[in-house]
Amino acid sequence: MKEYDFYIVPTPIGNLQDITQRAIEVLKTVDIVACEDIRVTQKLLNHLNIKTKCISYHKFNEKERVELFLEILNNGGKIALVSDAGTPLFCDPGAVIVEELRKNNFSVTSLPGANAVATFLSQIPRNGEDFVFAGFLPKTKNQIETLIKKYISTDMVFYESPNRIESTLELINKTRANAKVAIGRELTKIYEEIVIGSPEEIISHFQNNTVKGEIVALIFRKKISNEDIEIEDKIKKLKDKGFKAKEISIILSELYNLNKNDIYKKCLI
Repeated sequence: MKEYDFYIVPTPIGNLQDITQRAIEVLKTVDIVACEDIRVTQKLLNHLNIKTKCISYHKFNEKERVELFLEILNNGGKIALVSDAGTPLFCDPGAVIVEELRKNNFSVTSLPGANAVATFLSQIPRNGEDFVFAGFLPKTKNQIETLIKKYISTDMVFYESPNRIESTLELINKTRANAKVAIGRELTKIYEEIVIGSPEEIISHFQNNTVKGEIVALIFRKKISNEDIEIEDKIKKLKDKGFKAKEISIILSELYNLNKNDIYKKCLI
């Protein structure tokens, strides 16, 4: 097996058996395991009977750890980066150190392995292969609404917490009437569950069920008709010419006998 200076190592998202043999070998042979929470990673290492030393590496100490890691690597050491669960750099720390390592010509590789998005999507029947991953949704309702409208014609995948999922579903229902949504929770664990339906149906489903664990969700794309595509193209051309949303809605409604308010809403997407 080729040796690298720095390894990005996925860890199980729930079931401890979901770790590759190569990941185990790397965690055994490197000098340091950089991890978000030492307590969480130590449980995994104990389960695998691995004695490698752990050093904390999280969003609050990313920059200050860079110097230490560079010193370790310059002295011939090897480092593995893990997150609490899943693949590092997916809504987890790692980008800062990886950028610095590449600037300093250290070799970096990423091992394949557990990832909540891939695990979730492989269970969801979709009409297209493309999707956008939005990570954790923004905090404000306006920001979330803007995101939902922006990706109306693409499947949008995001992470959500149990205490916010109901309010998020209510906001989806308000922003996109008749939207179809998929929710995945407790992936790879004993109580794994995938629910697909309207936001209202899913809210009703969870009213009698305690929502636990991190959630992966998908808002299915809206089916766009040929007429919608043509109107959106005309809206884009008029926007490029400097026309405002109100002006565009008046022009297109008069020319094509369309509802002015519907066109205005499309202009704001």
